[in-house]
Amino acid sequence: MHSVIRVNLPQQSYDIAIASQGLDQLGQLIANLNLGKKVLVVSNPAIFRHYGERVIASLQSAGFEVNRCTIPAGERYKTLTSIQKLYDAALENRLERSSTMVALGGGVIGDMTGFAAATWLRGINFVQVPTTLLAMVDAAIGGKTGVNHPQGKNLIGAFHQPRLVLVDPQVLNTLPVREFRAGMAEVIKYGIIWDAQLFIQMEQSDRLDQLRYLDTGLLQEILSRSCQAKADVVGKDEKEAGLRAILNYGHTIGHAVESLTGYRVVNHGEAVAIGMVAAGQLAVNLQLWEQAAQERQLALIQKTGLPTQLPAGVDIEAIIDSLQTDKKVKAGRVRFVLPNQIGAVTVTDQVPAEQIRQVLRQMQ
Repeated sequence: MHSVIRVNLPQQSYDIAIASQGLDQLGQLIANLNLGKKVLVVSNPAIFRHYGERVIASLQSAGFEVNRCTIPAGERYKTLTSIQKLYDAALENRLERSSTMVALGGGVIGDMTGFAAATWLRGINFVQVPTTLLAMVDAAIGGKTGVNHPQGKNLIGAFHQPRLVLVDPQVLNTLPVREFRAGMAEVIKYGIIWDAQLFIQMEQSDRLDQLRYLDTGLLQEILSRSCQAKADVVGKDEKEAGLRAILNYGHTIGHAVESLTGYRVVNHGEAVAIGMVAAGQLAVNLQLWEQAAQERQLALIQKTGLPTQLPAGVDIEAIIDSLQTDKKVKAGRVRFVLPNQIGAVTVTDQVPAEQIRQVLRQMQ
């Protein structure tokens, strides 16, 4: 399995390399970019235990001087306190402007490493080596970096594009089932917002709830089509002036649910699945798309083993309030991404709170 997808940007384009055994090629791939000799590998303890030594060996054999820093896994550690730890490591290892931070982990590690790289010495190189399906198809691509504020998700951050994204599908073999499903939520999202063919291919698969039920061909399609979709959208709108907002499909209500449950009850993908169900139902109620399409979306989410109801005890009014602190609020109005058909969506701020309440009540 080997393919390269180019993310074309005005300032600095880069490649997403999808390669089996890719971890062993990392050093050579980075060496080809002519970056400085110092590299700081950032990971979490569990991922580092699996893959850290291989990554470091690959970098060292390509002539890099490598140090490492580990941060605990989990959305609740995505804070400025963890960033401080990365700054301390950067200082201790005397990272320079030409140096590189390598994010080896899921979306949380990628977001934090990217933000540290964006702000250390006003911006140094960074490379994404995503180890979860969610990070491979979504979080690692597109240059959004950041951390959470106690009042909301990703409120502190910067746009800082990686120099390279390396996706090694074999890493998914050690991914827990729940994390695999979380990544599938973002894949379904691409099917709805951009790539109807991808959606149909998933519908045709018997089971999608575990990696072992996906044949290699389907996994390759999922990775390359999802990465291509994200690259297409980001290439057209790097800083979310317009089109890029469609990538937030399912995320508006999803982020509110994550925040309100303290990032401990549902993971990001599960929250997005719940948000997509809500957005789909809103679209039906506002007569933007057909009930039959919503049924197909619902069936695919269920086939992946993802939730379609709100977690117990989440207060609907608290969700409505939380929507107001979302980053996507413009002139006090919440912007929703709503589907028109499988493969196309629209962005609107004309969603009455009463409609949102009604849909959420049905999902309790």
